[in-house]
Amino acid sequence: MSALSADRNTPRRSGDKRIIPVAASAVLYAGAMAAINAAGNAVPVSVSTTLKGAGRVERRADNTGGAAGAISAEISAGIFRYANSAAGDLITQADIGSDCYGVDDQTVAKTSATNTRSVVGKVFDVDALGVWVKFS
Repeated sequence: MSALSADRNTPRRSGDKRIIPVAASAVLYAGAMAAINAAGNAVPVSVSTTLKGAGRVERRADNTGGAAGAISAEISAGIFRYANSAAGDLITQADIGSDCYGVDDQTVAKTSATNTRSVVGKVFDVDALGVWVKFS
């Protein structure tokens, strides 16, 4: 491709919403943390080393019995509060700016649990009710 020699209409997106095909037989609940699996499909966050955090599910997407991509889910990037893990995996104020790891579709932890969990986002803040996770 060569450099422009005239004006170009460059499409724009806000960057806060994605429409992602849902994995076969997966159910994503509204408000849950979603991830993208190795095949590029949306799945609920779970203990796995191959997931990439995607954001918050906007509406329930039930692909029970469906093939991968039979339906899609609307997933939002942004900052959302999820449950904090416990004991040695408890996220504290000192962890702000660090990666956080997915335990399930509503819980994040401080560590990968000896390389068994995927990074789902960044710790934005911590309060008495949970961890504010930033999804890009």
